[in-house]
This record gives sequence, C-alpha cells and structure tokens, in this order.
Amino acid sequence: MIRRRALLQSVAAASVTLATPRMTWAQSAVVAGDTKLHTLSDGHLVLPRSFVLGDMPAPSANEILTRNGLVGETVSPDCNVTLLRTADRTVLFDVGSGADFMPSAGKLSDALDQLGVDPFDITDVVFTHAHPDHLWGLLDDFGDLWFPEAAYHIGQTEWDYWTNPNTVSTIRSDRQAFAVGAANRLAEIADRITFFADGAEVLPGVTARATPGHTPGHMAFAIQVGTETIMIVGDAIGNHHIGFEQPTWHSNSDQDPTLGAKTRAGLLDQLTQDQMRFVGFHLPGGGLGRAEKRDSRYIFVGEET
Repeated sequence: MIRRRALLQSVAAASVTLATPRMTWAQSAVVAGDTKLHTLSDGHLVLPRSFVLGDMPAPSANEILTRNGLVGETVSPDCNVTLLRTADRTVLFDVGSGADFMPSAGKLSDALDQLGVDPFDITDVVFTHAHPDHLWGLLDDFGDLWFPEAAYHIGQTEWDYWTNPNTVSTIRSDRQAFAVGAANRLAEIADRITFFADGAEVLPGVTARATPGHTPGHMAFAIQVGTETIMIVGDAIGNHHIGFEQPTWHSNSDQDPTLGAKTRAGLLDQLTQDQMRFVGFHLPGGGLGRAEKRDSRYIFVGEET
C-alpha cells in the first residue's frame, strides 16, 4: 500500500504541473470549534433540458427555467460533495462521479487537494444514495478503493435495492447502466459496509433522515456543527428552480416521481419553518443556503462562502 500511495501522489503531482487547470473549488462553509463543514466541487453534469422537464407542463416549466437563466437544450447542474471534519473524523458524504460517468464531472480529487486532504485521511464515507454522480467515484483509476482506510455507511433500503439482481430488469431502461454500475461498485465494499435506518445516529452528530422517491432508499442527514444543525439533502431537492417553485410537480430525475414530490414538499416546508441551513448536491454556489417561502412558492437563498 505504501508503494501504491507513493505512486498515486507522484501521478497527482505530475497532473498539477502538466494538466490544463480546472475550475474547481473547496469552500469552508461552516466552522465551529474543531468541527468544519466544507462543500467541494466534483464538477458538473451536462443533461438534456428534457431530462429536467419530463412530463411537467411545458409552458410554465420553460418560463421558470428561462427566468432562472437556463436557456438552450442542455442544463449543467453543479455537483457538491460535503466534507465534515471533526477532532477525530474526516467524513465524506458521497464520493462524486469518478472518471467513468461524465467528462465534466469527477473532479473531487482537485478539491480535496485544495484542502490538503489525502484520500487516506478519509475515515468514513456516508452515502445519500447510489446514483452514478454520488457513487461511481468509489474507485480510483486503478480500480481500487479511492479511500482505502474509510468505513462505509449506507441505508439498508438503498443497499438492498441496488444489490438486488432483479433491479437491472425492473428499473427504467435508460437507467440500467446505473443499476449495473451500482451493483459492481457496492460489491467492492461489501466487507466493510455498515447499514442504518431512518433516525439512526450514523456517526456522532450525524443523524439519518429518510427522504425516499429520488431513489427507494435516499437519505438526508442532519449534521450537528457546534450549536447549529445543518441538513445534507442530497438529491431530495434536485435543483434551485422548478424544485423550489413547484415542489409538487413530478420530476423526471426521481425514480418514484409521486413519492419524490411528496418528500420534496415536506422537506422544504420543514427547512423553511425551522430556517435550517442545508446543502444540496446540485444547488448552485456550493449548495449551502436556506429556503424561504414567498407567496405560494419557495426560493433558494444561497450563501457565497
């Protein structure tokens, strides 16, 4: 392992010198004593506009997108990985896309470098769900675990779904690659995974909150940072425009659109009433902010840190 680590570090050093600079960032979002919560860029996705719209009422949905500056045939949502550092733990929530999903994503290693965090420093990886942009970064370019010293944590329902051999034949045909990719990667951590359920304390100061619909076992997490609770919502709120203005509309990105809409509306109601800060995986500006209700719609109020 020592030899492999030295090799990886030498390759990374060469990449910094020779590669074209990438637009990546690592933000210190919240600091309270020894506890620090960061958001890190894994790059962004490039999706057809139709992927967002799905069966939504086209004129109204297009008006919302246009008003938010989203024109053209594609959208490019950010991918925000959360890192929690305490006195004795360094915890990643999701691991990004890795090299095999989209060329515009898989940039997490650059952001970790900016914070001076080595992959061997990660003590725990906690998954919101097992879609490619959250899971496929599990393996490095050698096909080995990118975070070899980490313990891994995932909701039992999410694990059961993606490791079920029937999933590949029952999931939507355009997502069959998601199922194959998830099963293959989760098999790599089968001997070091810990399962949890809704309401469980996954790690000290980290409590699971079931938010199903985007996937069957999608989880959010309430994180204690000093005296404040911050929620990592993953893809339960998948964008800063239609998802806020019309949370009850069915989203094409959710595997169960009806349940996803119910979860999203309930979560936004809670976050607004409690004025709880949260991090969204695909929200802009690093993903940290609050929800506010104005008239009959919600808006995302992001924080630039």
